[in-house]
Amino acid sequence: MLHLKSSTSERWLQQVEPHLDELLIDHAHCERKAAGTAMSLLSAYVEHEQLCRDMTRIINEELDHFHQVLQHLARRGVRFRRIPPSNYGRRLHELVRKQEPQRAIDRMLISSLIEARSCERFGLLRERLNDRELAEFFGSLFECEARHHSTYVQLALSFGKDRDVRNRLEELAFAEAGILEIGDDFPRVHS
Repeated sequence: MLHLKSSTSERWLQQVEPHLDELLIDHAHCERKAAGTAMSLLSAYVEHEQLCRDMTRIINEELDHFHQVLQHLARRGVRFRRIPPSNYGRRLHELVRKQEPQRAIDRMLISSLIEARSCERFGLLRERLNDRELAEFFGSLFECEARHHSTYVQLALSFGKDRDVRNRLEELAFAEAGILEIGDDFPRVHS
């Protein structure tokens, strides 16, 4: 279960379909940032052995995905470049509490929700994109994103009481749904 409190709107699908090159550029940035987040978590909680093992695996997978997206961009003749990110990640990270272990829990849960939303959207793209090559590519990432979501939830549970962590996940999932409702003017993986 992805713990999401909303489904992606038809608006998003209509927004991204005509802008697949830009979506791919954003996707590459998302994979790069996901690897960076995992590295940051590994550094912040280096004494947590299971977290270090899990983050190492996630870092490697995210960097592999980053390279795969770069290959798709190259095949399409699209130059990888900086683009303005969506406001989604920033708004979610503003919800992180400052004191430990709540900070660790929130960082893990927010990462889990980002992975869950990516998973949900990659499933939609797999089913609905007319560009079958990209549809298959996004579909190939679906299970990995779901596994990352689950890994982050399990790690959050290791930092607090089960009930408290699950209640916080529920709160953050509702906040994530609200952030998506606001949306962005430009097509992004999380717009």
